[in-house]
Amino acid sequence: MDIKDYPDIQDLRALIRFSEKDGTIWLAENRMVLMHNASLAALRKELIDSVGRDHARRVLTRMGFASGVRDAELAKRVRAGRSLEDGFFVGPQLHMLEGVARVVPVALEIDVPAGHFYGEFFWESSWEAEAQVADYGNDPEPACWMHIGHASGYASAFMDRFILFREVECAASGANHCRIVGKPVEAWDDAAEYTPYFEADSLLNRLLELRHQVDYLRSSIVQQTLTPHMVGASHAFRQAYDLVQKAAASNVSVLLLGETGVGKERFARTLHALSARKNGPFVAINCAALPHDLIESELFGAEKGAYTGAQAARMGKFERADGGTLFLDEIGELPLAAQAKLLRVLQEGEIERLGDDRTRKINVRLVTATNVNLHEAVGQGRFRADLYYRLNVYPIHIPPLRERIADIPPLVEAMLERFYTLHEKRLLGVTDKAMQFLKAHPWPGNIRELENMLERGVILAPQGGWIEVEHLFSHIPQAGEQDAAVCSAGHLQVEDSTEAGALVERFFSSGLSLEQLEAMLLNESVRRAEGNMACAARKLGITRPQLAYRLKKEPGACASSAPH
Repeated sequence: MDIKDYPDIQDLRALIRFSEKDGTIWLAENRMVLMHNASLAALRKELIDSVGRDHARRVLTRMGFASGVRDAELAKRVRAGRSLEDGFFVGPQLHMLEGVARVVPVALEIDVPAGHFYGEFFWESSWEAEAQVADYGNDPEPACWMHIGHASGYASAFMDRFILFREVECAASGANHCRIVGKPVEAWDDAAEYTPYFEADSLLNRLLELRHQVDYLRSSIVQQTLTPHMVGASHAFRQAYDLVQKAAASNVSVLLLGETGVGKERFARTLHALSARKNGPFVAINCAALPHDLIESELFGAEKGAYTGAQAARMGKFERADGGTLFLDEIGELPLAAQAKLLRVLQEGEIERLGDDRTRKINVRLVTATNVNLHEAVGQGRFRADLYYRLNVYPIHIPPLRERIADIPPLVEAMLERFYTLHEKRLLGVTDKAMQFLKAHPWPGNIRELENMLERGVILAPQGGWIEVEHLFSHIPQAGEQDAAVCSAGHLQVEDSTEAGALVERFFSSGLSLEQLEAMLLNESVRRAEGNMACAARKLGITRPQLAYRLKKEPGACASSAPH
């Protein structure tokens, strides 16, 4: 079997995009990096010299294995519906596109339902073999560890069972080329000699554990860990969280400021959980969600007969929160009459129910929140100045999500775990491309918008697959500048951002004539319709007689298909 037996690689080449504007390279939705071969070889040498050959081999093998698994996931999508061999050859073809080595197939037997696999390939111009020879000279042992890891990871993910590839010949050992053979792990008599390189290294794991312990102890000296359900790593988030921690030690009234959806109630609950009142009730009420004539009864309670419909006496939110924390969201929407009563409660620490002349002492920590500028509301007469100054003793500004880009990855991870359980789905996460779009989105709805978008993505993504850009955004934003793609000659060339422009560019780079293209389209439409001329014509947007005429006219078109 020669390399000419590979399927056409145009479908894979079309997945590669070089985005000069963003400084990124993409293989479908996976972010890639173009780096000097010499620097990768230097890293390999540094690893071998630092931790020894066996540990370096294990690290590089596992690194290649992880890369192979990602390529296999891509292969299953790119050539879905085609033969198993065409689908499997995505791996070797990507290996060549990525500049790893020239992969020549020798033999391939693959039967996924039966679990049978046998693969044999030549590697030519392997960068890893060349690096080994350049740094250490010829070696009696095979040295393409990362490549073997990739082949094993790719075949294992493709077959859904562990396929072990071994390098039976290596250019680093003096052979003309590298030769690899892959079989199910149980088919190798000496598999136990090789499988440890695919397992986590105990020594390195121990070193990493010690490093993590040191980092934890160091961070615990500087700051306390976050409370549960508080997720964030950005500097802006940490500033707001530190203010909450300091306020928790006192009974000061806190005013949370920020746009809608930034998580003000989450911060209020955290403040309550960190305070001495954590065992008391936490009561939340949205002032904007209540009719103005019911706000006072909701906050302060009412006696029987205090107003039409009051059939019995009932407690208000302040009494329910006694000994704990009361959170008033959207405080800027509170009517002036209720503002006056709220001010009295803050000053005197007592309330009066509607329709009652008795006062009741309460012990409540008040936390308020708003997304409007209360200072401007005071100037416009919509908010009492004395109440504003009473509430504004300890303001905490919660930054919008667009100013907390570093918080997006941990928020995504935490939210996805919750939605996986809620919708009984297990996914691989969001793709690199999708994460880039999430980071670039302006987030007018902040964390609430992110939450809704991720839930949509979990619902739309296929079981066991990745959440892609199209699953998150109903309208995918287009890049402001054109990207570069790889043409058939291997050169970069700018493609139009529109699908039509990309199609035109691919046609011109193919070298086909207009007549050849038309013949290809005619033949393919008839083939896909299994000879049904009416169906093929509908696919092309023409009538059946027009299709029959064109098939006869075009010399390259197949006119022998029996019309149905």
